[in-house]
Amino acid sequence: MPISFTLNGRSRTADVPSSTLVSDLLRDHMNLTGTHVGCDTSQCGACVVLLDGEAVKSCTLLAPVLAGRSLTTIEGLAKGEKLHPMQEAFHTQHGLQCGFCTPGMVMTAIDLVNHNPVPTEAEIREGLEGNICRCTGYQNIVKAIQAGAAAMAASTTAAAA
Repeated sequence: MPISFTLNGRSRTADVPSSTLVSDLLRDHMNLTGTHVGCDTSQCGACVVLLDGEAVKSCTLLAPVLAGRSLTTIEGLAKGEKLHPMQEAFHTQHGLQCGFCTPGMVMTAIDLVNHNPVPTEAEIREGLEGNICRCTGYQNIVKAIQAGAAAMAASTTAAAA
């Protein structure tokens, strides 16, 4: 079944069975392996991507839902060598350990900040409830999201000037 959609800012068409999961489409057909699959049950959040700007779990989403829509993966955030402000914040604030959950955390954080530009620690922790990190106590992840939120606001302000 051919599906036409925008992937990381570029028009794409994929011819896959209608039963193909978005995570499998990305990893197996588009060779974009930054979206991780940890549970296949929508519990861990490692597979989060942005569909029309909204965080969704790609491991339980069927590919036909992409038709005519825009999908952004972790690979689509950076502009050349320049990381997205949230990616940079995760790096500078040490918001990762093994890195397996990080793509999903970053994508979830971007959606959270897009809806709430100055989230409190409690709001960040609540926003991450669908994402599991087995390595950290989340403290540096929360710090990274706070720093990323500030950097996203600053880049928006700079772009508007």
